[in-house]
Amino acid sequence: MTTKRALADEPPTLTIAQVAERTGLSADTLRYYEKAGLIERVGRNTGNQRRYAASDLAWLEFLLRLRETGMSIAEMQRFAQLRAMGDTSVGDRLVMLREHRVALGERIAALLADAGAVDEKINHYEQLRSKQQETDQE
Repeated sequence: MTTKRALADEPPTLTIAQVAERTGLSADTLRYYEKAGLIERVGRNTGNQRRYAASDLAWLEFLLRLRETGMSIAEMQRFAQLRAMGDTSVGDRLVMLREHRVALGERIAALLADAGAVDEKINHYEQLRSKQQETDQE
């Protein structure tokens, strides 16, 4: 028998709609992430509706950071598999994250170089426009 005290002690959970709103992912994407093994099977309530715990949300937020930084779904799946293995895979996860960080640093450097090229072009066009305005005023 469940008592009011026992319910109060249970950590709060979120519905799929609430998680979708918080993460910006659609409910379909959340279901796909579960089916693809990116997230472990989410707990369910008595009505068989998904109920996400705080730990599920924290993991999803980290997955989104990996995705945002360019990690492929296949790499994310591998990382999730390693995570599911527990402490025995810490070394492998560390290697993966270090390699990803190196690749991320290379992407950042390339983006900074691209931004510099765009800045140069902006300066070029600003100078052209300034010369046109001077000519128009004469």
